[in-house]
Amino acid sequence: MHTSAITRTEETPNKGFDKVFAFLREQFLAGAIQPGDRLSPERELCLRLGVSRPVLREALRALSMLGVVDILHGVGTVVRRPDTSVLDEFFTFALAQQPDMADDVLEARIAIECQAIRLACSRATLADLERLRAALEDVRRTINDETAGATSDYIFHEALVRAGHAPTLLCLYRAMAPLLHRTHQERRVLVRRYADIKRYVAEDHERIFEAVVARDEARADAILRKHFAIGDEYRHRAATSAVMP
Repeated sequence: MHTSAITRTEETPNKGFDKVFAFLREQFLAGAIQPGDRLSPERELCLRLGVSRPVLREALRALSMLGVVDILHGVGTVVRRPDTSVLDEFFTFALAQQPDMADDVLEARIAIECQAIRLACSRATLADLERLRAALEDVRRTINDETAGATSDYIFHEALVRAGHAPTLLCLYRAMAPLLHRTHQERRVLVRRYADIKRYVAEDHERIFEAVVARDEARADAILRKHFAIGDEYRHRAATSAVMP
């Protein structure tokens, strides 16, 4: 009996957390609360949700750490626009330990970028195209620099996703940023090993840019998929040769 009482005591805060999180999530989805809005006073929220004040405060502190709300003394709890950069750390810790992390991330990247490039062909603005052009110049300029080259490569592809004007795709892509930077770095290391990669890296990025400028969805998609396939081929070739006696 004593054990079951302890279990109920431990479960109650979790249920309270669930109530608070579910309530605010539904409020966000329904558009009932917006960034800048102040939540109802604690006493009112406790009565409405059927939770204790300590549980409510812990839940609000957790939401504050996620960047969903700001707890301001003398003002109350204010809704803010969530900082999606917290997803970077979550994705990194969640995926980094997977044995096939590189392959898994590449599959996700292909799915996002291939959809984004099709959208970019119809939605890209002049500012987007200028951003891509500048990123392309950086890719060319840093072709012999592994570190700077990896960064410029990521910036080009991020600009490509950004040009698709699909906020969810961009959010997911940026959430994988640390993992993507690592794969770009690994690919740039291959440039030192396989000299012909330099040519294909520079030419592929240029062809991708030209296809978006031409608003040719099918061509852009095909070039991008080939770009991924060639890079993956070199990666697997390097991995195979590394384990051969």
